[in-house]
Amino acid sequence: RVHGDHTLQLESMSLAFDENGRPIIILREQEKKSRIRGLEAHKQHILAARTVAQTLRSSLGPKGMDKIIVDGDGEVTVTNDGATILEKMHVEHEIARLLVELSKSQDNEIGDGTTGVVVFAGALLAQAEVLLDKGIHPIRISDGFQTACEIAVNHLRTIADHFEYDEANLEPMIQTCMTALGSKIVNRDLRHLATIAVRAVVSVADMSRRDVDFELIKVVGKEGGRMEDTTLIEGVLLEKDFSHPQMPKELHDVKVALLTCPFEPPKAKTKHVLTVASREDYEKLYVSEQEAFRTMIQRVKDAGADAVFCQWGFDDEANHLLLQNNLPAVRWVGGVEMELLAIATGGCIVPRFSDLSAAKLGRAGTVRELSFGTTKDRMLVVENCPNKKAVTIFVRGGNKVIVKETERSIHDALCVARNLVRFSDVIYGGGSAEISCSLKITEVADTYTSVEQYALRAFAAALDDIPMALAENSGYDSIAALAAAKAAQVATGNHAIGIDCSIRGTSDMRVQGVFDPLHSRIMALRLAVGVCQQILKIDDVIASGEQ
Repeated sequence: RVHGDHTLQLESMSLAFDENGRPIIILREQEKKSRIRGLEAHKQHILAARTVAQTLRSSLGPKGMDKIIVDGDGEVTVTNDGATILEKMHVEHEIARLLVELSKSQDNEIGDGTTGVVVFAGALLAQAEVLLDKGIHPIRISDGFQTACEIAVNHLRTIADHFEYDEANLEPMIQTCMTALGSKIVNRDLRHLATIAVRAVVSVADMSRRDVDFELIKVVGKEGGRMEDTTLIEGVLLEKDFSHPQMPKELHDVKVALLTCPFEPPKAKTKHVLTVASREDYEKLYVSEQEAFRTMIQRVKDAGADAVFCQWGFDDEANHLLLQNNLPAVRWVGGVEMELLAIATGGCIVPRFSDLSAAKLGRAGTVRELSFGTTKDRMLVVENCPNKKAVTIFVRGGNKVIVKETERSIHDALCVARNLVRFSDVIYGGGSAEISCSLKITEVADTYTSVEQYALRAFAAALDDIPMALAENSGYDSIAALAAAKAAQVATGNHAIGIDCSIRGTSDMRVQGVFDPLHSRIMALRLAVGVCQQILKIDDVIASGEQ
């Protein structure tokens, strides 16, 4: 609000002007407020962000360490996924939360690389702090980082390899998914899980739009068994069982009715009172209910259905009649599962029994019930359906922690496979791309005569932090490993030379088959630079005493 005395009223302070037009900030309840500004504010923000990045640094790469997080309810999470770690940490510092949002953005946009993007942002801010100490203005540093980012992106596009997506040759996609899974707890079963993820994505991919709808891929976890027992079901897995224990446990060549109407007698749509005053009244009510049930079941039988999936429940009377009429049924099927069943079987979801017809039935090759050990848990598998556009990944593991981490790992692999369907360019991992970009930016920096050349060299040094972290986590001397990889790239011109994290005897990532989607790396660079620019533009923090 602007008053006549040239005073601008803000929520927590007032901005006034003297007779010469110079601004004066008047803080409300000034004794209760704290204020940090200028270089001190920048350094405090950078320290908070670097602390978060340092937490994730040891989790980077195939030899990265896991973190165990215990929440207030005693729930234990063991993971090295950057987005999961930061989400479970409940970071309170306002600047550190920007890195949490950065990790979420990378996870939402790409699905992989959430650790690397935070580590790189922390390295950028560490280099920015050095430049601030030299007296370089934050805006000049920010502009230099943006210029260096575009140089790096253009260079990545020139060194990227392109492969044509072909269902007959899925090996490049499987190798890339294996790279994404290599740093996870599931790395002992890399190829099996990567193949499952690729097959799932290929099954539901819409190649006309070059996109993948993850709603068609359902991931279900169940404790017990080995991780190697994880399977891909070309159909739908329901955490339900048949409504009656005497119904058959396996059906073949099934015609399926998908109903959203309950097996219940009709009820008036307005308030009503039904008075049962005698035995005859009760028997009439019983006969009418029986007739209503028989009419419903007969309509299902007349349509030719062999099994019924109902979104609602039904009582024991209806359940008994279904059993007598040899009509296996499943009740309380969720809305999402009903949609997946409709997609997989090619059937229609029917809201009224009167609308049911043979043309609206779905088809399934097999409907079978699964049981697990000595527990009473049951699941239903609907598979061998005519439409392969709905699949389920059934995850097994020794305990809940392993199952949850396997689900997160498979999600990352699915995202990588989806990105390759959308953008078929790949670059090589192991820090090779960062080393190549660092060399290119250092070369270009020599052509700049302005102060931005300092920011370009700082950006190149921040890129070097990724291969150094990989080497450090793999047990190498980080500086020596980086120097050797850089020298090899300069001497040979091979942009695929990186850090041999898996100790296979060669630093050529092309030979090792370590791939990363180009789109993922470009987005990581741009998101990290965007967050750093946002932090560098903040030079004044006014907080209440309670904070």
